[in-house]
Amino acid sequence: MLTTAMLLGLAWKSVVVAALTLGLLRLARWRSAGERSMIAHMGLAALLALPAAILLLPQWAPLPATWFAAPAAEMVPTGGSAIDPAPAATSVPVVVESAGSTPIVAEWSDLAPFLYLAPLALLFGVMALAVVRLFAMRGRAEILVERSWLSALAEAQRRMGFKHGTALLVSNELRSPISWGVLRPTIVLSPKAVAASGEAEAIIAHELAHVARLDWAKLLGARVACAVFWFNPLVWMLARESHQLREEAADDAVLMADIDGPDYATLLVGAARHDNQGALLAAHGVAPGKDSLKRRITRVLDGSLKRGPASASWMLMSLVVLAGITVPLAAFSATAKPGAAAEVHAGAASTITRQATTVTSQSAAAAESNAADDAAAAAATAKTLSADELVSMRAVGVTPEYVAQMREHDGSMTADEIIGAKAAGVDPAYIKTMRGIFPGVDIDELVGASALHIEPKFARDMKSHFPDIGIDDVIALRAMGIDCDFVTDMQKAGVKMRSADDAIELRATGGFRPVAKPRPAATPRPVAKAVRGDNVAIVDMERGVIEARRGDGRTARIEFPQAPEPPRPPARD
Repeated sequence: MLTTAMLLGLAWKSVVVAALTLGLLRLARWRSAGERSMIAHMGLAALLALPAAILLLPQWAPLPATWFAAPAAEMVPTGGSAIDPAPAATSVPVVVESAGSTPIVAEWSDLAPFLYLAPLALLFGVMALAVVRLFAMRGRAEILVERSWLSALAEAQRRMGFKHGTALLVSNELRSPISWGVLRPTIVLSPKAVAASGEAEAIIAHELAHVARLDWAKLLGARVACAVFWFNPLVWMLARESHQLREEAADDAVLMADIDGPDYATLLVGAARHDNQGALLAAHGVAPGKDSLKRRITRVLDGSLKRGPASASWMLMSLVVLAGITVPLAAFSATAKPGAAAEVHAGAASTITRQATTVTSQSAAAAESNAADDAAAAAATAKTLSADELVSMRAVGVTPEYVAQMREHDGSMTADEIIGAKAAGVDPAYIKTMRGIFPGVDIDELVGASALHIEPKFARDMKSHFPDIGIDDVIALRAMGIDCDFVTDMQKAGVKMRSADDAIELRATGGFRPVAKPRPAATPRPVAKAVRGDNVAIVDMERGVIEARRGDGRTARIEFPQAPEPPRPPARD
C-alpha cells in the first residue's frame, strides 16, 4: 500500500539520482552528444527502476538507532518518520474543529497518496492521448512516392546499416517532419518539406537517426519518469536535457553523412519557423524548439566538436556508475531496523502525543499559505489551473504580480505561454521595448528572440540596416551569427545587401569580411582573390561582382551597381 513515508523516501532518493546524473552530464560536457545522451538516459532508467528497487531490495540501515532517540521526541509521525520511510510505531490523529460542528478526526497521511496519484494519472492520460493521435494521423496520411525521397531513404538506410522497413508518409496535418516507432518505424513529412526535395537527404538522415537509435522509446521513458516524479523539478530538467541531446546526436549523424554544415544550419533556421508547436507531443522532429535553436546551430557550425555514437565501454561505465549508486541508495534506510527503532521510540511516545496539536497547527498554517499563493496565481490567469501547470509555475518562479503585468500586454495569454515567457526571461519591460521596434509582435516571437539573447540594441542596429526587417528575420540573423560589424564591413566593401535574406545567404555560403588595402595609383588592381581552405572568394570591382566558391563546386554571386563613368570631353573641330 502506498503511504506518505514511502512517498517521502521516493522523493529524496529521486532528487539524489537526478542531481547525480545532471552532475555527470556537466562533467562530461566536452564529450560527444551521443555519449552524453547515454548518461542522461541511464539516469532516467535508474529513476524508473527506483520504486521497484525500494520495494524489492532488503532494507539497509547502517546507522545506529540511538542516533535518532533525541530527534524522535521532537517529531510528530503521521504514518511514518520524516527521516526514514519505514512505518512509525505510533500514528497520531489530528482533530479538526469547525464552528457549529462536532470535532472531526482526520489522518492527513491518508490524503498524500491521493494528492500524488491525481497528477500522475493526468500526465499518463496526456501521454496516452498524444500516442493515440500519432497512430490516428498515420492512418490518415498518404504514402510518399517521390523518387528523390525514396532514394534518400534507401541511401540513408544503407549507410547506417538499418535493415528494418521504414514507412515514409506525407500528411497535411503537419508543419514539419516527424518520426516515431520501434517495431514499425514511421517518418511523416509535411507537404512543404516534400516540395523541398533538395533537403531530402538531410531530413531523412536526421529522422532515420532517431529511428535507428530507438529514440522514440527513450522519449516515452522520459515522459513516464516525469509523470512518476512530477513533484521533482530536477527530473523535469533531466528529461528536457535528454531530449536536447537526442536531437544533437541526430544532428551529428547528419553531419557524419557528409551533409554540409552551413546548409544544414540554414535548414534548421527555416524549420524553426514551421515548428509543430507541440501539437504532437510524442514524436521527434527536425524542427528545433525556440529554446534549443541557438544551441543546435552553434554545434552544427562548430567543426572542432567531437561527434559519433557512444562506444560499448562508455555505455558499460555509465551503467556501472549509476547502478553502483542507485542500488545501495534504494535499499538505504536512515534509521535502524524496526525492532530496534520501536524500543528506542517507546520512551518518547508521551512527548510526541503532547506536541501533536502544536505541530499540526503549524503544518496547517504553512499549507494554507502555499494554497493562498497558488490560488492567487490561478485567479491571475482567469482560469482553473491543473496541478501540472501549478508545479511548472512554481518551478520557474511565476508570481501573481508577474502574471498580472504580462496580462496587461496580452490579455489572452495561457498558462503555458506565461510559463514559457518566464523561463525565457521575458518581462514586461522587454515586451514594451521590442514592440516599440516591431509594433504588434507576438509574445511567442519575443520568447524565441529572448531565448537567443536578442537585446533591443541588436534589433535596432539590424533595423537601421534593413528597414523592412521583421522579428523572424532578426532571429534568423542572430542564429546565423550575423552582427552589425559584419553588415557594415560588407557594405564598406561595396556589397549591396537589399534585405536580411541577402546577408543570411552570404554568411551561409562562406561570407567573409573583406579588408581594404591601399592600391598603387600607377597599377590599379580591379580584381582581388582570397583563399580560405577549399573556399575561394573573388572581388571584381571592374565588373561590380563578388563570387564565393566552395570546395564542393557551389558558387554564390552578388552584383552591385557600379559608379557611373565620368563624362567625356567634347570633341574639338
